[in-house]
Amino acid sequence: MIKRYPTKQIFVGNVRIGGDAPIPVQSMTFTKTSDVKATVEQITALHFAGADIVRVAVPNMEAALALKEIRKQVDLPLVADIHFHYKLALIAAEVVDCIRINPGNIGDKKRVQEVVKACSERNIPIRIGVNSGSLEKQFEDKYGQTPAGMVASADYNIKFLEDLGFTNLKVSLKASDVQRTVEAYRTLRPMNNYPFHLGVTEAGTQFHSTIKSSIALGSLLLDGIGDTLRVSMTGELEEEIKVAKAILKDVGIAKEGLNIVSCPTCGRIEADLVSAVSEIEKRTAHIKTSMDVSVMGCVVNAIGEAKSADVAIAFGKGSGLVMKRGEIIAKLSGDALINRFIEEVEIEAQKRK
Repeated sequence: MIKRYPTKQIFVGNVRIGGDAPIPVQSMTFTKTSDVKATVEQITALHFAGADIVRVAVPNMEAALALKEIRKQVDLPLVADIHFHYKLALIAAEVVDCIRINPGNIGDKKRVQEVVKACSERNIPIRIGVNSGSLEKQFEDKYGQTPAGMVASADYNIKFLEDLGFTNLKVSLKASDVQRTVEAYRTLRPMNNYPFHLGVTEAGTQFHSTIKSSIALGSLLLDGIGDTLRVSMTGELEEEIKVAKAILKDVGIAKEGLNIVSCPTCGRIEADLVSAVSEIEKRTAHIKTSMDVSVMGCVVNAIGEAKSADVAIAFGKGSGLVMKRGEIIAKLSGDALINRFIEEVEIEAQKRK
């Protein structure tokens, strides 16, 4: 059982972050925020994909002014992503649920003070978003783009906000590689109790992002570190959500949906296992009940695997088996085999509701 690091709990809209709250999954739109229709459509798609929070870029006045109308049309909590122009944060703070600022490019202390004041008045949190590629000059000059520099920047800015009496915050420490990301989060974690937003920035395409994010975020989550996360991906946003949820499930934190165990392809398999698993995934995607199911291509390992599975299927030559908790309940062939397996999964899911 993973013991999570005890952190302060904050709210982004109606979503709890930190403490004993479930770990919310976030994403960020890539539309022009000034295009209200396109941005709302993308946020809606993310909502249906399972996102809990969404961040939007606010690079100019047109984007900042569009937030009010976007807020009216969406239900997900909104985070405004601010770089360079602190006055845009002041406008965004009037309608969004959280402000993300990068201390490395927001400007002098007076500007940060203004943002803090605006967020305090609406009781919305600030995310201190430190990126290895945009550290403040004093930290990059001293440490370079290293975990030590990232930690120094975060710690400095946390204390600056605390000195202003502001503690409604969360922190992220993102680099574009696994090693620096993990080291930075691990180093900063014992230094405060604020919730951490996890992520590897600029992680690449779906393939590379999935690998980098799984290693980095999975390692940190297994350490008990992390209170919300985003899988950054060059590609479809729905895939970000899919990978993030899979990471949470596979490290044992999320308990929603099926855990499908399927064997590697080998010379013993007696069916088109790849197609069979794909069909089963599609036909069971709607099930939210936590269950372990096993899909095996032959009987060699099937009986052993089936003992720990709630429902299992094992393909054989010409026919196959359906099992529940290790007990054989049917021997069938053709479409009837998969259909019976799906039926038993549905029955078991209903029982557990």
